[in-house]
Amino acid sequence: MHWNWMLSNLIAAFLLPPLNLLLVGAAGLWQLGRRPRLGRYLTGAALIGLWILCTPGVAKCLLSSLEVPYAPITGDEAEAIVVLGGGLYSEAVEYGSPTLNARTLERLRYGAWLHRKIHKPILVTGGAPEGGEPEGPLMRAILEREFGVPVAWMEERSDNTRENARFSAEILRNAGIRRIYLVSHVWHLSRAIPEFEREGFTVVPAGIGYQPTGPAKLFDFFPGPSALVSSYYAFHEWIGLLWYRLSG
Repeated sequence: MHWNWMLSNLIAAFLLPPLNLLLVGAAGLWQLGRRPRLGRYLTGAALIGLWILCTPGVAKCLLSSLEVPYAPITGDEAEAIVVLGGGLYSEAVEYGSPTLNARTLERLRYGAWLHRKIHKPILVTGGAPEGGEPEGPLMRAILEREFGVPVAWMEERSDNTRENARFSAEILRNAGIRRIYLVSHVWHLSRAIPEFEREGFTVVPAGIGYQPTGPAKLFDFFPGPSALVSSYYAFHEWIGLLWYRLSG
């Protein structure tokens, strides 16, 4: 496990829901015996914030704020497909070894579908920030063995999105590639696209996971655990965007 990855994720954990709201609530409970009014405000704010972030309608709005515009892909826009890793399922006892998590599999599935549609070569990128086996070889193996799609290039050194772009750029430039389709969840592309553009590429978004645009439904206002997960991803990306911009 790389110390910089561990440190950045530790700091992020305190800024992301639900831990950030739990800390506010804990501070409120601590203040009840000292400053009752402040304690009630903090505790109430934590409960209300948690309720709001668990609401599907709010979570959809948060993720939608990160979406890049959708545009149909014809195959004439770029020369290669780049699929970004999204993490591992490390304790996969049913497989007997680590495998890819649901986010990465969703990206691979769309990458395979896109390859069959436009017949462009694929690069997969994903390292091992937590130690163990990198994502890249697993992504290649699943694309080739389970989806029946060849992988032209693989990057396996990266620990984050910025390094995905940096290390993939070395491979793609050597292959003469300057225009790419970038496959990831659409709420992640807002952060990923500028990193590949910084490396000199023309990037065509190939996002998955667009939020539905129809009228709100009754259950959009009932809290649920999946909505909290979506809110977590939205906060994660907004914090990541801010950090990348501050760090240049």
